[in-house]
Amino acid sequence: MNTSIPLNPAYDEIIKFIAGGVTPQSLIEFQPSESVKERVADLIFREKNETLSAEDKSELDHYMVLEHLLRLAKAHAHKFITEE
Repeated sequence: MNTSIPLNPAYDEIIKFIAGGVTPQSLIEFQPSESVKERVADLIFREKNETLSAEDKSELDHYMVLEHLLRLAKAHAHKFITEE
């Protein structure tokens, strides 16, 4: 597999998290790194206060999709835990 393709840092974190093995509890507890949180906050601030480049807008859109997927996965993980 070619690992030389640069990944968005959030994708890289999630891929490593999944590859390490996921349980419902570990999924619920998963949080992105501070650097990813800061990057997203910066992009959101800049989107509200100035014009983002097409590349930055695409990056922010990707973060938003990842956030949505993680929220859905965490909601399902809560169901697995409460049904046990």
